[in-house]
Parts: sequence; C-alpha cells; structure tokens
Amino acid sequence: MAKAQGKIFNVQLFHKIMGFSKPYRGYYYLVLFSAIALSVFSTLSPYLLKVAVDEYITPRDYQGLLLFITLMLGVLILEVVFQYIFIYYANSLGQFIVKDLRVKLFDKILHFKMAYFDQSAVGRLVTRSVTDIETIASIFSQGLFMIIADLLKMALVVVVMLWVSWKLSLIVFAILPIIIYATRVFQKSMKKAFEDVRLQIANLNTFVQERISGMRIVQLFNRERQEQLIFQEINEKHKKAWLKTVWFNSIFFPIAEISTSVTIGLLVWYGGLNALGGEGISLGVIFLFIQLSQMLFRPLRQIADKFNTLQMGMVAAERVFKIMETQSQISNTGTFAPSTIEGRLSLKDLHFSYVPGTPVLKGINLEVKQGETIAIVGATGAGKSTLINLISRFYEYDKGEILLDDVSIRDYRLENLRQKVALVLQDVFLFADTIFNNITLKNAAITREEVIEAAKAIGVHAFISSLPGGYDYNVKERGVMLSSGQRQLIAFLRAYISNPSLLVFDEATSSIDSYSEELIQQATKKITKGKTSIIIAHRLATIRHADRIVVMEGGEIIEMGSHTELLKNPEGAYSQLHAMQLSKTA
Repeated sequence: MAKAQGKIFNVQLFHKIMGFSKPYRGYYYLVLFSAIALSVFSTLSPYLLKVAVDEYITPRDYQGLLLFITLMLGVLILEVVFQYIFIYYANSLGQFIVKDLRVKLFDKILHFKMAYFDQSAVGRLVTRSVTDIETIASIFSQGLFMIIADLLKMALVVVVMLWVSWKLSLIVFAILPIIIYATRVFQKSMKKAFEDVRLQIANLNTFVQERISGMRIVQLFNRERQEQLIFQEINEKHKKAWLKTVWFNSIFFPIAEISTSVTIGLLVWYGGLNALGGEGISLGVIFLFIQLSQMLFRPLRQIADKFNTLQMGMVAAERVFKIMETQSQISNTGTFAPSTIEGRLSLKDLHFSYVPGTPVLKGINLEVKQGETIAIVGATGAGKSTLINLISRFYEYDKGEILLDDVSIRDYRLENLRQKVALVLQDVFLFADTIFNNITLKNAAITREEVIEAAKAIGVHAFISSLPGGYDYNVKERGVMLSSGQRQLIAFLRAYISNPSLLVFDEATSSIDSYSEELIQQATKKITKGKTSIIIAHRLATIRHADRIVVMEGGEIIEMGSHTELLKNPEGAYSQLHAMQLSKTA
C-alpha cells in the first residue's frame, strides 16, 4: 500500500473498491449506459445546430426550421432524461457501496484487540469511519463515472471534428497538448496536496475529540489558553494544506480558460476567412467547431477537477483499507460453546507483556474453585487488572495457559466465553441512552420485568425509580447525569442480569460515597452468591470476607490466604498494607 502512495492512480486499490459494487451490477451497468447515451446526445445537439444554420436559417427555410427545432427539442429532452438517470444512479451506487464499506469497517473495528485501541487515537478512527468513508462515495457520484462520461464525450467530439473539417480540427488539436500537459501536472500536484489535507483533517479531529472528552482536566488545570494556542497551530496547518490545493486550482484553471479563448479566436479567424472566400467552410461549421472545441476543453478542465475528487476518494480509501487489512483480532478459532459453565478457573505458569521484552506477568499459578470468591490486592502496576484482561481475552497471553472448567479459554468460542464472564470495572462506561438500554444493551431477550425483578433482588430498584422517568431516564454521554456510585450500581445490575458463571470486579468500590458503597456491598453479596468471583480492590475492608486473598507484586503472586491467615504474618506484604490503611483511616 505504501509503495502506491506516489502513483497518480492506484489500480490495485481501485479494484478493491470496485469489489464492493458487485451486488449492485444493475446500477453499475445502467450508469455506464446512460454515460454513453449522454455523450451521444450532448454531441448531437451542436451538430443539429450546424445543420439548422446551414440547411434552414441561411436558405431561410422557416417552415423546415420549425420542424427541425422540434427534432432538436426531442434530442434535448432525451439528453435531460439520461442526465437525470446518470446523476441519480451514480450517486445511489456510491451510497450503497459506502454503506457496505462502513458496515465492514465498523465490524472490523469491533473485533480489534484492546492493544490496537491502546495505540490508535479515537479521533482518527472516527475520521476513517465517517469522513473518509463519505469521501469514498464521491468517487462514484462526482469522480469515476463523470470522468468516464467526459472521456466518451471527448472521443465522440474528436470523431465529429475530423469528419466535418480536418483543417479546423488541426487548429483545435494544436492547443490540446497544452491543456493535457497542464492537466497532468495538476493531477500529480493535487494528489500530494490531498494526502496532506486528509492527514491534517485527521489530526484536527483527534485533537478536538480528545480535548472535548477531557474538558474537565483542561479547565481544572487552567489549560484553556495553552490548548487554544495548540489548536490554532493545528488549524493553521489544516488551512495551509487546503490553501495549497486552492493555489494549484488558481494556476490551472486560468491557463485552461486562456487556451480555450485562443482556440475560439483562431477558429473564428481561420474559418471566417475561408467562409468569406467560399472555400467550403460554412457559418454552421464555424458555430459547430466553436461549440465542439468548448465541449472538448471543458471536460478536460472538469476532468482535472473531478480527478481531484477521485484522488481525495482514493486517498480516503487507502486509509480505510489500511485499517480493514490490519490483522489485530483476537483469534476466534475455538469451537467449544457449552450451555453452562461451572466456573472453575486455573492459571498455569501465565506470562504476559504489553511490550515485547517487558514482562508484566511472570509465571502466575492460581486455582479458583467453583463458587469461590478470590480477592486480588497489590500496588498499582502489580498486574491485577492485566489478569482480568487476559481472562476476558482482551489480550493474548505470551506463555502458559488459562483454563475454565479444565478447558483452555482459547478453545471456547469467543462470544460464548464473554457471555459467561461478567466484568464490572472501576470506570463504568454508559452509553447516551436510557438506563434500561444500558442495562440490557438492547438485548431483546431481556424483558423489562426481568430487569425490574433483578434490580429489586440486588437492592437498586428504589434508586432507579427515584430518577425522572425511572428506567427510561437518559443518562447522556458516558452517563454524566449519574454519580460514579450510581453508575457502578447500573454496572452491577448489567452484570447480574446477564447471569454469568464467572464474576470479575475491578476496583468496583473505589472512589464512591459511603451510601453507594453500602448498596454495592449488598449487591455484591447477592450477585456473588454461588458464583465464582474475582475481586480486585485497594480497600482491604471490602474484601476481608473473601475465601482467599491473593497478594501480587511485580507481576508475581507473593502471598495467598484468608484475611485472618495473612494477618498472622506481621512482616508479610498484606499485613503491612493492612496496617498502612488502618493508620490512614485513623
């Protein structure tokens, strides 16, 4: 893909795009047919005008002229009809193709590993999925078929010119190389310019998206002025990229216009002298060549403009296909899909690193029995959350094995595995939708009655009912209308309603108020009853009743036992951590 960057037209990339047109071949052939018909009728109109001047107007045959005008009107109507068909179905074809392309791209993004999102800016992915995809549609609506129609028209114009008068044709053809050369230089320059434009648009989108998402931090640390200056710099680069395209346009189009005017002047001069001298060039022929020369040069100018559109679409397509061809999916070759899972979890000599050569987990061995509650504690960076990411198969581990009910998690069908594992994170993500839809995630199999019953069971029904609209309350983007504790309660209900076999709580009770914590503690007891549970927590008071507590440090397990057992060793890491939290509380 990178090697094709310098080409004016990437045939391989274009072939990929056209692969999406196969389901719509009827539209494709209809557009091509209308392009051919359009070129015929648009060229026929000036020739009929030549006939009208020479055969009816000059001899003053007004009755015949009236009938001939009727014929010209019929040709004009057909030209309008085919123009409508061409424009409507070319645009429709473009929208059908980008609809399919956008669905395929989004499906690809949905299945990327978490590692891909760690390294990719959200703003760029949004640009690729929305702006770039829409730009690809212009390949069909304003680029490809328009160029084909213009080329057909130009070819037919050349044939008619040579057939009517080769002498006048030579005058037109003498100016033609200037236009062609200028067009080619223009195309090369615009290709590079539009690559820069797309890059600057992506940078602008990324910056704006991140700053709007992090507006609280920007204002809290008084960064408004600094961020404004950075934005101005990015915006300036965006402006310069666009101005470069404007500069190329401002040079090319005047050259093309002057060339056209010179051609018309030469035609009138040479044709007029021959007409006055009676050498076979009539007034109608001069009119014809003036129109045909404009029909020949104007498409050249328009082709350059449409080639710009085509180039922008190709650059956008190159970026989109780069994402679509990225291999960053979690392997989903497993076929094991049991209807129920008991919840026995086994980690054997588990190694993992986000960056090769920098291990995060160093040989973790852990057995979790069915229905057992395991708590994992340790300092930040110890590898606690990494364990959860691996169990949920957000990342692939480097070495070792994770077994669920004595079966490797890689042998499970990915959707089946994640259906049986419920994860409640510290930073709860809620969509800009109702509480009900955020709980069910629009799963039609879950009824409102089931949600209400589940909410009552874990003690959050009263809280939801107190909100305006109850379960139909819209929490807005990322759930900003709710407190962090309330968002956690919604996450707990979301996990509970899915009826998982393995429950994972990642810092689920940190940074919330005491009232919400009490509700969450009650909900936790209800949810974890009879289910295998893993709880990651900083606040040791919330996990003292766990069956076992695992202490991690530097990617390794250094202690394991119940709360009472671990406190028996005053020199142990858990005892020291417990004493430290007690002193802070005091």
